Amino acid sequence: MLPLERTFSPWDYVVFGVMLAISAGIGLFYAFTGGKQKTQKEYLMANRNMSTLPVAISICVSFLSAILILGTPAEMYRRGTMYWLNAFGICIAIIFAAVSFVPLLYPLKLTSSYEYLQLRFKSHAAKLTGTLILIVSQLLYMGIVLFSPSTALEAVTGIPTWVTVVVNGAVSTFYTFLGGMKAVVWTDVFQFVVMIGGLLAIVIKGTIEVGGIERVWEINQQSDRIEFFDFNTDPTQRHTFWGLIVGTTIGWLSTYGVNQASVQRYSSLPSKNKARVAILLNIPGILFLITICCVAGIVCFAYYQDKGCDPLKAGFVDNSNQLIPYFVMEVLDYPGLPGLFISCLFSGSLSTMSSTLNALSAITWEDMLKWKFDHIPESRKTLINKLMVLIYGAAGIGMAFLAQNLGGTVLQASLSFTGAAGGPLIGIFILGAVFPWANWIGVVVGGLVGLALPLWISFGAYFKKPFSPFKPTTILNCTYNSTVNMTYLQLGLPDIPDPTAGSPLTGIDSLYTVSYLWYPSIGAATAIILGLIVSCLTGFMSSDEVDAKYIMPIFDWIFCCIPRKSKNVLHCGLNQADRDEEIENWLKGREGDEADVSGVENGAFESEKSMKLERLPRTPSTTFDSNGIPVIEDIYHTVETKNNNSVPYPDYNNKGNFDQGAVYATSLAVNGDEMYPSAKKRNIANDGREQLPNNVKKGRESVMI
Repeated sequence: MLPLERTFSPWDYVVFGVMLAISAGIGLFYAFTGGKQKTQKEYLMANRNMSTLPVAISICVSFLSAILILGTPAEMYRRGTMYWLNAFGICIAIIFAAVSFVPLLYPLKLTSSYEYLQLRFKSHAAKLTGTLILIVSQLLYMGIVLFSPSTALEAVTGIPTWVTVVVNGAVSTFYTFLGGMKAVVWTDVFQFVVMIGGLLAIVIKGTIEVGGIERVWEINQQSDRIEFFDFNTDPTQRHTFWGLIVGTTIGWLSTYGVNQASVQRYSSLPSKNKARVAILLNIPGILFLITICCVAGIVCFAYYQDKGCDPLKAGFVDNSNQLIPYFVMEVLDYPGLPGLFISCLFSGSLSTMSSTLNALSAITWEDMLKWKFDHIPESRKTLINKLMVLIYGAAGIGMAFLAQNLGGTVLQASLSFTGAAGGPLIGIFILGAVFPWANWIGVVVGGLVGLALPLWISFGAYFKKPFSPFKPTTILNCTYNSTVNMTYLQLGLPDIPDPTAGSPLTGIDSLYTVSYLWYPSIGAATAIILGLIVSCLTGFMSSDEVDAKYIMPIFDWIFCCIPRKSKNVLHCGLNQADRDEEIENWLKGREGDEADVSGVENGAFESEKSMKLERLPRTPSTTFDSNGIPVIEDIYHTVETKNNNSVPYPDYNNKGNFDQGAVYATSLAVNGDEMYPSAKKRNIANDGREQLPNNVKKGRESVMI
């Protein structure tokens, strides 16, 4: 068997180019339709009115992408079928997320999932801890996501990796920048179809070349690759039943339950039930995608084992991440099919990049910038979000160049670094949602240490390269140009030592031998245990300081038949029966923040059809200064709230630039406080005069209820 010399045909480039053009076109479409992405509510949350199926597909492909398509077949090729159990660990995590974190977070109508930490612990530091952990993990993740398809394209076309990294990053940044959440979701749907087409082409054509699925299975059995149930409890063994089920469940619970990209998507749906359905629909999607990728791996192995030449050991490819692209170029010999596969790879990468960029933009605004710039017009807020997409897009491209130095499969690199960050994230959310007495200091300390420990282990494992044996492959029928390889061939030795397999470690270095599947568990356990210890040392929160709406009603689920008083005792005095009422009342107090003020221009709304305006009687005694600004003294009326409280509200007379005797009431919180929308905040000067907003120049002042 000689090294492959086939390259891309013009039809392959056409197929690949069409995929990129359609992806960019979807972004352009949503940039100039609907509300034209002028408000944050539309740009970040799609007006919270998306359809269930597109959101479900978007969530599914956002967390699998090119890493799944390259890494999973490579894992099956080199180590056998054990990894397939990973799919069931993910499905368990999806179920847990749907029954626990979706009911906890969706009703709060959050834009940033980490705002929950501030609300629960009454601490900005707690929120920033979660935000920091996510940003670190996603920057690492974006680098791997961009790099993985680029190295594959270089293997089959010769196009330098840096070129495709830049193009891939630029296209995903472009349509995310223009089209926001709607563009991201619908592009994901299109790219999902492309991914399915590319994967099916590999499996079907490869199986035919080998001689049928029975022959594929027979070759893998003969090579000792069919293995599913290894119940070894040794945490240093790379893949075991427990690591693939338990370890994966904890890691992916963070992904589906509290990760910003996931929360942002299911929060864009109009109801909690639809949010749950969207998450649960990921189960068939995950099972199908991972299964077909696993089958592609064993088909690839059967093909080269039958030919008697492993292209990796023969030196025909540089690393295991290029195995599947090499296989595609050899087997998919019809014009356009290799282009379909590369489009499949890049579709996965684009979907993940766009979702990550949209999520990072949202949390950066909500958690870091909003407090400083909340007073600016809505259009400028949206512009800041778009600029953050550009900044993070450039950062992702930079991280991709660093990812070129990674050894092993992109799958392990991705799961190692993101798992190390996902563990402490789920840990601090569990601290908040399950332990009412945990305080913000415990969350901050536990979260940061929970991040540092598994990251240290994962980076140590990368540099030390602990021993991890591969399944045997053959090179007996290979034709070589290398003297070293030729020597092995002449001696009849089937295996060449693989330097990436690593060497045994001892002493403190043995810590680096822990399987990457346990990194999330280490991070989560560290965050929870250390968080509780620090909370104890610094003073537990009392039940009076914690609202029931921020705590999971776990004992209501477990002991559904015991009396309410007993449940309240188990919940540390929190009455979970009042949880729904608390959420409803709290949301009423946030209605002002949810107001759509996209039509505000020069102090007036473009339309009053969507507003409820209350005209109050004029007050003849109102006085004005020389600039026509009403003096606050003696110009208040009483406005009744829903709970029969009352607040004073100023009445403007017939001077200045307002309608004669007209005043328009703003939204009122349940506790009687007046809630001004952010675009219409009043400023009271030291002399007691109301300073009108700068954008109020003419017409009447209208404030949405």
